[in-house]
Amino acid sequence: MKRSSRLALVVASLALVLQSTASTAAAESARRPNLVFVFPDQMRGQAMGFLGQEPVVTPNLDRFAQQSLVLTQAVSNYPVCSPYRAMLMTGKYPHANGVLSNCTSRTAAFDNQLRQTDRCWSDVLADRGYSLGYIGKWHLDAPHKPYVESYNNSEKFAWNEWCPPERRHGFDFWYAYGTFDRHLTPEYWSTDMKRHERVKVQQWGPEHETDLAIKYITNAGGTYRKPDRPFALVMSMNPPHTPYQLVPKKYLVPYADKTTEQLITRDNVNLQGDSRGAKIARAQIKNYFAMITGVDDQFGRILRALAEAGLDKDTIVVFTSDHGNCLGSHDHSTKNVHYEESLIVPFLIRWPGNIAPRRDDLLLSTPDIYPTLLDLMGLKADIPATVGGVSHAQLFRTGNGPRPSSAMYLWIPPERPELGRRGVRTDRYTLMIEKTPDAPPRHTLHDNRDDPFQLQNLADEQPELVDRLTREELVPWLKKTRDPWLGEKGK
Repeated sequence: MKRSSRLALVVASLALVLQSTASTAAAESARRPNLVFVFPDQMRGQAMGFLGQEPVVTPNLDRFAQQSLVLTQAVSNYPVCSPYRAMLMTGKYPHANGVLSNCTSRTAAFDNQLRQTDRCWSDVLADRGYSLGYIGKWHLDAPHKPYVESYNNSEKFAWNEWCPPERRHGFDFWYAYGTFDRHLTPEYWSTDMKRHERVKVQQWGPEHETDLAIKYITNAGGTYRKPDRPFALVMSMNPPHTPYQLVPKKYLVPYADKTTEQLITRDNVNLQGDSRGAKIARAQIKNYFAMITGVDDQFGRILRALAEAGLDKDTIVVFTSDHGNCLGSHDHSTKNVHYEESLIVPFLIRWPGNIAPRRDDLLLSTPDIYPTLLDLMGLKADIPATVGGVSHAQLFRTGNGPRPSSAMYLWIPPERPELGRRGVRTDRYTLMIEKTPDAPPRHTLHDNRDDPFQLQNLADEQPELVDRLTREELVPWLKKTRDPWLGEKGK
């Protein structure tokens, strides 16, 4: 055989192998489940009707809970926007992923943003042939000058920023913004838009985003995703985030005849007080619940779209939140504290035939979501060794498996990461220790079983328990995450 003929044969054979490999990969990809991941912003874990803790109207979540694994102790380890999102995307704790606080112009000096080099779970799915869509709030890019034109950006301080395509970690359909809280007139960057462009909308954000999500799910016109591949869609709704009054009036109807006393059922809210927290609670509880009812309404539309498209059996659906909201509990306005209203978030996951509906008190940490989802989707081997979270896929499927004895709580000042607040949430207790430059560490201990509204600080009464929780729970977390809070002696 002539050399040229042999070369042609080799090339042809290689092409067949590559084609066969690509076909096999495509076939394997096509058999994997879809994923729809919905997470509104600032929705506390207690505010769902089926739990019976607060009088909030959530008929769709109530039905969804009957079909889902409901985790009643899911923890937002750093209960504020950007740190949660970075943990979710990377599976790493803040000191490993570099996002120690919200992404703003102030924290940009510390390169406080999602790293382009981190391998997110979406990168894994993209490499495995998934179509990926992201709709809504992103808030993982550091604003840089000249700042984009936005109501929440000025020359002195900026929040909002465009995410360029090379920083989207595999999401090929993009309809998002950094952070923008005008819920009735939201603005977005679509997939191909440049930094100076914008889509400006006259519609409530969650409703507008759900309209688009349904088009993505049904692949309207065949233009939203690859029809022969599985898809993963993230929907990041902004409400029930402030400003609470920016909500369609129809969602206020269920609460119109309710008194403040009927709506505020948490004993840690001072209903008669004159403090800022008490005033916020009285003024905004109806609006906050109305926003949650509106989010529930839009989530119901997503579930119906999946069912009508015949995709509900083949799709993992997750409903959670980035953090909770105190709304006056402990006289605190919003989040970023260790209290239950801030720390505990909804977490419901449905996958018919694979995850049995039930409730579980697993202490799920935010970085665990990444490896758990990939493991459930048959991609355990693709989980990077650098991921700090652990997979609970076996427990999700069977109810059996290793359980953590605690989840960590953090608040980190980027300019002094060795200071700030650290703590743990166990099945029974919450411990928080705060370090400041000019005072001894301050300890807070709550018994969440005997004092569910965390009205008493037991730290001075039970120093042995504080010491044990610090030694057996907190210090191992700090060592695992290489936290400078420990100091040189603790390393």
